[in-house]
Amino acid sequence: MIYTVTLNPSIDYVVRLDNFTSGITNRTTSEEYYFGGKGINVSYVLAQLDIDSTALGFVAGFTGDAIENDIKHERITTDFIRLSQGNSRINIKIKAESETEINGQGPEISNSELEALIKKLERIKDGDTLVLAGSIPNTLSDDVYERIIENVKSKEIKIVVDAANDLLVKSLKHKPFLIKPNRQELYEIFGVEVKSQEDAERFARELQKMGAKNVLVSLDNDGAMLIDENGEKYNAGVLEGQVLNTVGSGDSMVAGFIAGYEKKKSYSYALKLGTVCANATAFLPGLATKEKINELLNKFDI
Repeated sequence: MIYTVTLNPSIDYVVRLDNFTSGITNRTTSEEYYFGGKGINVSYVLAQLDIDSTALGFVAGFTGDAIENDIKHERITTDFIRLSQGNSRINIKIKAESETEINGQGPEISNSELEALIKKLERIKDGDTLVLAGSIPNTLSDDVYERIIENVKSKEIKIVVDAANDLLVKSLKHKPFLIKPNRQELYEIFGVEVKSQEDAERFARELQKMGAKNVLVSLDNDGAMLIDENGEKYNAGVLEGQVLNTVGSGDSMVAGFIAGYEKKKSYSYALKLGTVCANATAFLPGLATKEKINELLNKFDI
């Protein structure tokens, strides 16, 4: 079983405008709502790939109700902890001549509520996969992923961490199976701008020295690079198509990689399926669908 943990789920409110000007009233040309958060997005795309998962985390208030109701799927088991106070966050995504994001901070999570989540994770068995993805509410400390991993480290499981800054760095000593930093996250960790493939490879190998087994670096328009646990390097480009949406592409890549490795135990195929899923999301208003993934799969190779 694959378990995804989203500590700070959200409703993404996407507004599209011809032009955006601060300080005045702007009128949208269209509006969309997407329900999720990074771990939930991974569960959704796994479902499109016919893989079951259990989505865990926290929801609160009327927005939490909406999130939980929206993600119901025959291949997704939801087992969220309902918080006693607050509301799950709303993120505003402004798409005009450029993209601007305003992300909510999320509700307060008490220590007892966090302990309840950790208790739920005791069900994990050898051979399972645990995905820790996304940001955390500011009421939690940045060692929370490390704390969760500590409680399951006796199990023979694959741990996937898709997070930024200290959330990621503090998990590395536990040797996660997969991490997926992007250019910005590499800059935040090492303080050096990633300008080339050589830079990306250098920092990916440094993250391996710090503990990660497989490092998948998403490089936007330059595709993706994988340094696998054997030290092999793989590169994947991007498919041609009209990009409609970049939100969730990284989560889709994680889902595709996990699914690809589960199916064929091949890192090359895992990178291929991960890249296809990322492109499928980019070419759609929302997350990747089974139909779009299958359409693109035959057009792409590593």
